[in-house]
Amino acid sequence: MGYGRFLLKRGVQGVGVVWGVVTVVFILRFITPGSPIDTVAPLDASQETRQRIAAELGLDQPLYVQYLDYIVELLQGNMGYSYISSIPASVQVFQKLPATLELAVAASIVAVVLSIPLGVISATRRHQPADYAATSFSLLGISTPNFWLGIMLVLVFAVELNVFPTSGRAYGFGEALAAITGPQPFVPVVTAWLASLVLPAITLGTYFTALITRLVRSGMLDELSEGYVRATRAKGLPETLVRYKHVLRNTLVPVVTVLGLQLGTLIGGAVITEAVFAWPGLGSEIIRAINARDWPILQGSLIVIGCGFVLLNIAVDALYAYLDPRVVAE
Repeated sequence: MGYGRFLLKRGVQGVGVVWGVVTVVFILRFITPGSPIDTVAPLDASQETRQRIAAELGLDQPLYVQYLDYIVELLQGNMGYSYISSIPASVQVFQKLPATLELAVAASIVAVVLSIPLGVISATRRHQPADYAATSFSLLGISTPNFWLGIMLVLVFAVELNVFPTSGRAYGFGEALAAITGPQPFVPVVTAWLASLVLPAITLGTYFTALITRLVRSGMLDELSEGYVRATRAKGLPETLVRYKHVLRNTLVPVVTVLGLQLGTLIGGAVITEAVFAWPGLGSEIIRAINARDWPILQGSLIVIGCGFVLLNIAVDALYAYLDPRVVAE
């Protein structure tokens, strides 16, 4: 199988997954208690008013007609209108998406910067205090709930030490970048942006950090026992060169795969972290839509997250196939 056919196959599979996500999201509205009409109609609305609202929303049509209309509208980029604000759902969802992407990327950076050195140290100093410390950190990071960690970080670093803000997003990445390239002093803007991002990024990235640390450690240990490592040492290559040019490079191939897959998980899993820190992203918007029963916003948010996850999976598969051509041949 060629590389092009491999990507085409993954693309077709991705389209099928997106269709499944859209279908499940559409069905959710009908299997949950209550009706969208209850959200839109006034409390004292007459039966005639409720029927008129149902006709305007298309809820008086058979289920298969509603489903086909929904698919057609999505293909045209129309996710409907918010029941609360009457703003197009696509506009409202994509306005919140950059904040969530920013948080997910920041959490990934935190995870990579911390986990790879920890994994290398743990593997190269096996059964030593450094190994036990890194292993304990990994176990603690995987076991700690995000919401509890976020609350503790806020209590310690925001309330007690007053180092970081308790919640909110002072500036976005775009605003910080514009300040850097602009004529005005940029230090206050960049400082405020980073300060508001640190605690949420650590909270969201802790589990990811622990996961990558364990993966790097196990991968390094496996590679260190391979024959080529003994051969390079026998040739007299420095141990640092053996570890970091040969062993670590081979270890990072599966790490790249997990990194891409977990980035999609971080985007979807940011809901709790955004709620703890009042982060104005897609996760907070999902919670607001659930509480208000704002179905167009909820459905649009879930579809965007699902499509993002599929695209990331395809990108990771493509990168993995490029790094390891044996995947294409299978």
